[in-house]
Amino acid sequence: VAVLINKAMIEIPPKFAGRPPVNPEARSEGALVAGREWKGARGLAEDVRYYGRWMRDEAERRIGHLYPKIAVTDEMVGERPDLRPYAGRELTVIAWLWARTVRSPNPAFGTVEVPLISTFMLSTKKGKEAYVEPVVDTDRYRFTVKAGPPPAGAKAGTSAGKRQAFYCLVSSVPITYGYIRSEGQAGRMGARLMAIVAEGDHGRVYLSPTAEHEEAAGNAAPDWVPDTMLPANTRDFKTPLYGLTTFGDLFTPRQLVALNTFCDLVTEARERIRQDAMAADLPGGDQPMHGGGAGPTAYAEAMSLYLSCGISRLANRLATICVWNRAGEKVEQVFARQAIPMTWDYPEANPFSDKTGSWSGSLDWIPEALSWFPEMASGNSAAEQRNAVNQSAVVAPIVSTDPPYFDNVGYADLSDFFYVWLRRSLRSTLPDLFATITVPKEEELVATPYRHAKDKARAEAFFMKGMSQAMERLAEQAHPGFPTTIYYAFKQSEKRDEGGVSSTGWATFLEAVIAAGFTVNGTWPMRTERPTGVKAAVNALASSIVLVCRRRPADAPRATRRNLREALEAELPAALIHLQRANIAPVDLAQAAIGPGMAIFTRYAAVLDPNTGRRITVGEALSFINKALDEILTAQEGSFDTDSRWALAWFDQHGFEAGEYGSAETLATAKNTSVNGMVRAGIIHAQAGRVRLLRPRELPAGWDPAADDRLTTWEVAHHMIRALKQLGEVKTAALLRRLGSAAEGARELCYRLYTICERKQRAAEALDYNGLVQVWPELRNLSLSDELMHQTEMALNADS
Repeated sequence: VAVLINKAMIEIPPKFAGRPPVNPEARSEGALVAGREWKGARGLAEDVRYYGRWMRDEAERRIGHLYPKIAVTDEMVGERPDLRPYAGRELTVIAWLWARTVRSPNPAFGTVEVPLISTFMLSTKKGKEAYVEPVVDTDRYRFTVKAGPPPAGAKAGTSAGKRQAFYCLVSSVPITYGYIRSEGQAGRMGARLMAIVAEGDHGRVYLSPTAEHEEAAGNAAPDWVPDTMLPANTRDFKTPLYGLTTFGDLFTPRQLVALNTFCDLVTEARERIRQDAMAADLPGGDQPMHGGGAGPTAYAEAMSLYLSCGISRLANRLATICVWNRAGEKVEQVFARQAIPMTWDYPEANPFSDKTGSWSGSLDWIPEALSWFPEMASGNSAAEQRNAVNQSAVVAPIVSTDPPYFDNVGYADLSDFFYVWLRRSLRSTLPDLFATITVPKEEELVATPYRHAKDKARAEAFFMKGMSQAMERLAEQAHPGFPTTIYYAFKQSEKRDEGGVSSTGWATFLEAVIAAGFTVNGTWPMRTERPTGVKAAVNALASSIVLVCRRRPADAPRATRRNLREALEAELPAALIHLQRANIAPVDLAQAAIGPGMAIFTRYAAVLDPNTGRRITVGEALSFINKALDEILTAQEGSFDTDSRWALAWFDQHGFEAGEYGSAETLATAKNTSVNGMVRAGIIHAQAGRVRLLRPRELPAGWDPAADDRLTTWEVAHHMIRALKQLGEVKTAALLRRLGSAAEGARELCYRLYTICERKQRAAEALDYNGLVQVWPELRNLSLSDELMHQTEMALNADS
């Protein structure tokens, strides 16, 4: 799958760069005769759009009856006056919301299939709330959809907490996870239609389920099901525990029919595109793509690759592992994280709705991306699948790689989710790449214990040996005049011990890099993740870390552990200041600091323990580096005013929660300040023997730093956070301008506060401090605009 993506990005576009589209619509419009420019891959993008639309229309003609519209009847309007504008109309369905079911564990209701529902809420958007109300009649139940504020308990659905999982809707008997697993493994897990989401005039419309729509879903009969078994890796794959053991089990019959139909249409589209390319007199001979061709056949095969990528994106939102985002009112993808979890209630999107989860929504990003691909002069780019341990590529000026992250992601296992569908549509186009039933796994360089008889030590040894060999091959082939760059998006702070913070993943990986003969000259964060979307909420790290490596000199000296610590103490503070001035975000600082720290450690051929003669491991070196980093950040507190130093110490102990007045006064005495003075300074609240720090939102909106006779760095930082969240960047920049040199310490304070929040697991506050540092350069630039600041100052004065 990774090779396929690389082909789509770097191999195919140069072959057809600057060429016009071949579809008959583009040619008939006379755009080509008029001399319209088709720079880069814009011609490819236009054809992806055209043939993607053809596939959608043809698929709807074949299977559209499985996706009926919903009629809004007078009976519906009688129960729901809010539906009056839609009376007598047929609305396009966006998604059907289902709940998985098991037989009731109560013997008196043993034949009743009861729902497992995480929440009855359908929409939590303010003013547009909607929810499901279950109506129970002895041993039967039905769902009705209501609009408006929900009753108490609606958010909980039928869930009953972690230990008992759910409760039986008809008897209130607890349903345990163990019971659900046994039912699922016995093949007795079903599904019940809970609600229908339709397309209204001004947003989503939520409707009660109907027998017609449940029957339409039941009429689907796929002619092929991917029966590839899911791996026995319960860390990343939860569904086998509940009886969903194959990739086909992750889809409803109707979803399988839709995906099969689109896969089959790729084959038909390929021949259609080839005929159109021949009619357009596309040059380049007629060899297939894997034979190096660039004519009609190769072009048609290239287009089928992009269309198949659209099917991959569709599958990611057309599976029973998707969830309904009740705040955003949309279908969220399977891979919110690198795993396939179990879901209880799920949306089944309509691929023909042109809204969330649809074919058009899945395909649109592909031509959009292609349109922005740069001009490329050479058509010699190539992506091939090889074993990194023994590959023998030609020596290149620059080597840049993104290797596996120890045991963090099971790439090959997860890739099969897409591979089973890609293989169905592209096997004849790329026979070598899709020769195997599933993605090759035996030689994958990940430390996955389940592939090594659940032996963690064997898995780590396999990773270490293979990664060392792969790095040695890279070191041998790297040009001595250029650094080798290695991308590594893996958070290093996994565990804390007496020596500091270390990580098995980072330590093992760096051992391999160093053993290959590399020195690590630097580590720099590079933004590679989208700042929004469901993945943003689960990304532990906002950046990939780029390791900058060169070959270690053959005459590198040896050193002792004491030498290493002395060098870290002498050199790391200046390096850290450099990183902060470069505005490295607090979330990335510990990662980036590995660079100068490891540059010191790897400049030596070995660092030895003088008592035993044993080599210091990379894990120990990382602990030294992280401990030194923590000490340096703590030492920076000395530059803050006494009130801010008190606030830091109090925040470390209590956060924004209240503590005893006596403890606050004792700490204030030690920091050479007073509680009453800090109350006057406006950073704490003291009442009834309790003291707490004021949160940013509690600070006064009309604050004027020029009139503050006890201005503190703590106050400055938190007023800027308040302004950024409430007023936006421009007005915050105006505040920065007012503060002048008084603002300089605020950014450094945020670094220290972030490390405290990370250690104490205070995620919300950590985001605030990280966010202020990240936008600091933009705030500084805005504050230098005289005209903009004059207008903003007037607005601020009016607000005050």
